[in-house]
Amino acid sequence: MLRFDTLIIGSGLAGLSLALKLADSQKVAVITKKTLLEGASAWAQGGIAAVLSPEDTLEEHIRDTQVAGAGLCDPMVTRFVVEHGAGVIKWLIAQGVPFTRDTQTSTGYHLTREGGHSHRRIIHAADATGQAVQESIAAKARKHPNITLLEGHIAVDLITGKKLQLNDNRCYGAYALDTQQGEVVTIAARNTVLATGGAGKVYLYTTNPDTATGDGIAMGWRAGCRVSNMEFIQFHPTCLYHPHAKSFLISEAVRGEGGLLKLPDGTRFMPWHDERAELAPRDIVARAIDFEMKKRGLDCVYLDISHQPAEFLQEHFPTIYSRCMSLGIDISKQAIPVVPAVHFTCGGIMTDLHGRTDVDGLYAVGETACTGLHGANRLASNSLLECLVFADAAARDILNGKPDVPPELPQWDESRVTDADETVVISHNWNELRHFMWDYVGIVRTTKRLQRAQHRIQLLHEEINEYYRNFHVSADLLELRNLVLTADLIVQSAMSRHESRGLHFSKDYPQLLPEAVPTILTPPAYTVD
Repeated sequence: MLRFDTLIIGSGLAGLSLALKLADSQKVAVITKKTLLEGASAWAQGGIAAVLSPEDTLEEHIRDTQVAGAGLCDPMVTRFVVEHGAGVIKWLIAQGVPFTRDTQTSTGYHLTREGGHSHRRIIHAADATGQAVQESIAAKARKHPNITLLEGHIAVDLITGKKLQLNDNRCYGAYALDTQQGEVVTIAARNTVLATGGAGKVYLYTTNPDTATGDGIAMGWRAGCRVSNMEFIQFHPTCLYHPHAKSFLISEAVRGEGGLLKLPDGTRFMPWHDERAELAPRDIVARAIDFEMKKRGLDCVYLDISHQPAEFLQEHFPTIYSRCMSLGIDISKQAIPVVPAVHFTCGGIMTDLHGRTDVDGLYAVGETACTGLHGANRLASNSLLECLVFADAAARDILNGKPDVPPELPQWDESRVTDADETVVISHNWNELRHFMWDYVGIVRTTKRLQRAQHRIQLLHEEINEYYRNFHVSADLLELRNLVLTADLIVQSAMSRHESRGLHFSKDYPQLLPEAVPTILTPPAYTVD
């Protein structure tokens, strides 16, 4: 049995920054499904929102966040995050993150603007901010003697007092499958942190990496944690539409620097839908694109920034420029074909201002958590900010606490399982889930569509649980098990919201209710699988 002070499940910005903040005082383990940089954080293009310019104010960032969140942002959490923004950016700069400079500004850094923001406040590293940030902190994590990195490990489930039939509500660690050896290892920890990212792979089209399978949300729910606002799935308006460009995002900053959305004949359409046009929040832009595509039978619409010189585009969007050029699209001369795709899970495991969940000794940070910041729709570039602020808050809480030493934990029991006979069941169920979630629980929803999805989820749930009980676990099986549970939570949440707000738009309930109330789901009485 492996023992650590803190076990962090996930190696994105939230997980790694938390590990670094703990490691001078604790023995920390970070487990990650693939390699350290294969997560959504490293894919983030736009940047990190923070009030850094003297022309900007905390109150305006708070207001922009609340407007985008359609009345559901927790005011105390929103202020807490925004007020800590400048501090976490300074910490990143101290870690050596190479943010894009601009000697003409008072900050010395180039700040861009994105949809929903009233000011230029997005600090970035060209158009590959996430990669620059992750590479900087991953290099430090690899060198730290107190951080054990367990790459190629996927968490199976949390180990709780209820599972051990103890009279408490505490998490003592987790079981994890070593995907190279095919063995399940037992990891004991005084504190455990869920930092596994979102659940974009529950949908057919997503900007997320293959690792985004809702693992932390599902594990937290099974351990007894409440979830909140799972119906609010953010569709990024502009994902490159190309048969050979899997999950390639066209950053919101392209619109922030003057990119215009157009129909195939070159006509702009965003002014018809919102007075903020291309700089409206993401939910409005995504619904507008979806509306125009369905109305006109289009495969895509077009994002045109060809009025900017090639030198400007190469300087500000080198990744997008080179990727499009490799596919035969010269963005200095041609418009970029784009479609909406699932981008961010606004809901998740409910936490407090310290990142604590309903289970003692268990924290959730980053996209896995629902802190109350995003409300019904996340404001662009607030996600990496949230990762940093809550990683810092959780680190302080963990270092101030003195939890009990975990008891001796039982090893993973494989005495009653055999090797799977037909793994094709997993791939078929995976494909079925992602297709019907896209068709029935997408940008525009109806009660009938949600009921159809719920019925199919129930059938899949029964099949997969039977499979899980009878066969050796595999990475694909664990991910599918978590995806189906996460899909169920999304549909339950969507069915319980009888209005249209933010990212949840229902044809049956198109009106906005006078009071904004979060959706909270509570797990049923605990049962051991």
